[in-house]
Amino acid sequence: MEEMRRIAFETVLRACGFASLAIFCVMIGLSFLPRSAFQAGGFLSMVMTLVLVLKAHEAQTKDHRRTEMWLYLSEENRPPAAHAQRTIAALMRETYLLFARWTALVSIAMWTIALLFSIFGL
Repeated sequence: MEEMRRIAFETVLRACGFASLAIFCVMIGLSFLPRSAFQAGGFLSMVMTLVLVLKAHEAQTKDHRRTEMWLYLSEENRPPAAHAQRTIAALMRETYLLFARWTALVSIAMWTIALLFSIFGL
């Protein structure tokens, strides 16, 4: 079970890492306008949070054999067929929602920084 949890965490972490890299690139592109950069970062982080919540919802009905986690699991670590769908769906849902919470906090922080830039006239 812990091996499955680790693999689920790694797959979602990698996807979020690529999305975060894209958000960071947009923010660097707007770095000459700090307020706009953080507004864009906050907005794009909110979009990422929404996508993660939608993926968590989708995880309940997605066929477990078509998930990236299933491909990375070795044969001996795969759960029995009778329990695989329920187990993998629950793990993926939990992992997606954990990352959605973290991304929401990052979005709040970016919007707060954008607000501070706005207040101080930058």
